[in-house]
Amino acid sequence: MDTNSLFQEIEDTRRKENAPLAVRMRPRTLDEVVGQKEAIGEGSWLAGAIEADTLSSVILFGPAGTGKTSIAHVIAETTRSTFVEVSAIGGTVSDLRREIAAAESRLTMNGMKTILFVDEIHRFNRSQQDSLLHAVEDRTIILIGATTENPYFEVNTALLSRSRVVELHSLADEDIEALLDRALSDPDLLGGKAVLDRPAKEAIVMMAGGDGRAALTTLELAFGVARAKASQSKSKGASLITEEHVRIANPHRGLPYDKNKDMHYDIISAFIKSMRGSDPDAALYWLARMIEGGEDPKFIARRIFILAAEDIGNADPQALLIAEAAFRSAEVIGYPECQLILAQAATYMALAPKSNAACGIFDALNEVKNGPLRNVPDHLRDRHRPGSDDYGTYKYPHSYPGAWVDQQYLPDGLERGCFYHPSERGWEAYRSEAALRDRTDE
Repeated sequence: MDTNSLFQEIEDTRRKENAPLAVRMRPRTLDEVVGQKEAIGEGSWLAGAIEADTLSSVILFGPAGTGKTSIAHVIAETTRSTFVEVSAIGGTVSDLRREIAAAESRLTMNGMKTILFVDEIHRFNRSQQDSLLHAVEDRTIILIGATTENPYFEVNTALLSRSRVVELHSLADEDIEALLDRALSDPDLLGGKAVLDRPAKEAIVMMAGGDGRAALTTLELAFGVARAKASQSKSKGASLITEEHVRIANPHRGLPYDKNKDMHYDIISAFIKSMRGSDPDAALYWLARMIEGGEDPKFIARRIFILAAEDIGNADPQALLIAEAAFRSAEVIGYPECQLILAQAATYMALAPKSNAACGIFDALNEVKNGPLRNVPDHLRDRHRPGSDDYGTYKYPHSYPGAWVDQQYLPDGLERGCFYHPSERGWEAYRSEAALRDRTDE
């Protein structure tokens, strides 16, 4: 071994020793990747392509800590291609063009393929993504893009059409436990240095929320706390990591929530559907997730406001007023006090009788847009014009008992009940029955 290689090996060893536990645990083969059997398990497209070294461009999509970077590094370890990385945070179009030119040179000079790994590819703007198109299309490079964002929204359509999208999912609790066990048994990691009791393991798994990197980070921090306390008490041997050490290392659980990602839309969807489904406990839980995640209270209040009309309507007309008050509180009061008002509004909506009769407006709009032009019945037309005496007689409802009289209001070709379908609940049902009685009496 020459001197330069020796120094490089020493530097690599020192760099690895100082790297975070999650980095030191990066797998070298697909068998070492925890979870994601659907994406990389036996018989999957990705596993077959890696094994046969016939990989084409791929976008790895999934939440943080699910193995996107790990899979990329497995490819780097097993491929017979040159593996290069470009940062999507600080990378520029010039950086991409330089790597593409180098890849083209390798391909023409010695037939060597180049795999380009771009982590957080959604951070590249449109022009940066466009600069990859030609090289991906003619396979000058094989692109591996990793993203926590939905690529169908954040990656150019043209680039997506030239790539395979592989979705990864949050790790199951048993997957997180497998990662912790591996770290604690490997002598190059924490093997012989730490022991994790069961309550501590359960706490780490719960805090991780399916994020493997977060779990390993918490384990490493808790080990540091346990080792410091053992040093103070002059204890020898492996450090026992307890739940107390875990709580000190990670006092805030930090469930995943990002106002610009799919999780945001999933949680607001669950919140709305819980109120619509008349489950106040679920409504409070998803509301708490949004509040804890720092969601704008006006956004939450707007969704409550819309639901009051869409799903409750005149089954309980008071719901719209409650929603308006909640929105006003979000505007003028804000956190933390307005969370009580949002909670009151959310539980009111969940407990209120339901009607979606207001959605009849969509049927009416469809008729207006796609149906024939229908004239206003003559007796309903404006009377402030010459010739209006020939329009026919308009019957003034207040001149009749119950302020109701049988009279055509819809244009010709449409019948009563074509748009409005009242529910059998609450005030709406009461008024529908009362109106029917009034008409029957007449």
